[in-house]
Amino acid sequence: MTNPLDVKSSGRINVVLNKAQVKRASTDWFVSEEEQKKHEILARFEKKLSAYVGLEDIKDLVKELYAWIYVNERRKEQGLKCSKQVLHMIFKGNPGTGKTTVARLIASFLHEMNVLSKGHFLEVERADLVGEYIGHTAQKTRDMLKQANGGVLFIDEAYSLSRGGEKDFGKEAIDTLVKGMEDHSTEVVVIIAGYSKEMDYFLSLNPGLPSRFPISISFPNYSTNELMGMLVNMVKEREYVLSNECYLEVKDHIQTVRNEQAATFSNGRYMRNLIEEAIRLQAVRVMRQGNYSKESLELLRSEDFSFQSSRIKS
Repeated sequence: MTNPLDVKSSGRINVVLNKAQVKRASTDWFVSEEEQKKHEILARFEKKLSAYVGLEDIKDLVKELYAWIYVNERRKEQGLKCSKQVLHMIFKGNPGTGKTTVARLIASFLHEMNVLSKGHFLEVERADLVGEYIGHTAQKTRDMLKQANGGVLFIDEAYSLSRGGEKDFGKEAIDTLVKGMEDHSTEVVVIIAGYSKEMDYFLSLNPGLPSRFPISISFPNYSTNELMGMLVNMVKEREYVLSNECYLEVKDHIQTVRNEQAATFSNGRYMRNLIEEAIRLQAVRVMRQGNYSKESLELLRSEDFSFQSSRIKS
């Protein structure tokens, strides 16, 4: 992909994570310690983001938002107009690609930048928005928007609102959501998330939906090397050690699974489940062997990763 930034005729900005070849915002902002202190909020959130594998374009997006807010303040000081922007977002991608993590960070960041008054994060699903009788759904959806006021309303698997047929109340939830987003466009940030194809279909159901989300971000599957980086970090955090042979076998397995199940692969979530299962199997092996030395308690071997009989799903 040579052009990660795609500005469509609808005005929505599309950003593709992890595959960027073009930098949208300069990273050489701080040339002195004084400037670093002046932009302490940005520096702090960049440090938080640096702890995560990938997410390079999210880091650029945070810079853009910071620059817009900061320059707006300088414009205000000069008596110039400072227009507000609608920041509703669409996150597209498989599970485990960082969508919820990023949404939480954005809520906190926009609060510290005084864009959101509270900065809280409210995650909801279909059952929180859709009622059981006429009029119930609209009220439930308005209640959720009210609770999210001043923060971020995160709707994962938003396309589930469109499932259920013509007599389903999901459409009422969508219509109420659209109106609420328009009425409170600068008081709450709504982020809808889910699989890419399903999200595209969902957006096609209501002509007013796409234009309500000016920022669209794609979260591709992580590369095999990025996933192994996650694995190494998880192992280190839990105070375990991977043998060299084990590392290579896990890498081969991840490469295979990632390629065979690209459409549904759960990325970071799968890596977490994989390492936690290995730790359980290692505990069984250690007890069976009766060796409780520090080295034995730390070491994860190939036999602790039972790929063929694993209970976890990718």
